[in-house]
Amino acid sequence: MYVLIVPASTPLVLLATMLGLFWWGDRILPPAEPVDAPAEAPFVPAAPAQIAELPRFDTALTTEVAGR
Repeated sequence: MYVLIVPASTPLVLLATMLGLFWWGDRILPPAEPVDAPAEAPFVPAAPAQIAELPRFDTALTTEVAGR
């Protein structure tokens, strides 16, 4: 009977261990010291490239129709 209990309880034991470690890290350990601000300027992305204007499709159709 114990042979069935051990494999079935293993995930629960691992979950309880992880939750206990997280609780211990939040409650017992001192808070981490704040990291100093970076010395370099923040990254600013370049302006997006302008898309070239596409030729209008209606001008080609009217020229084609007018030529007939």
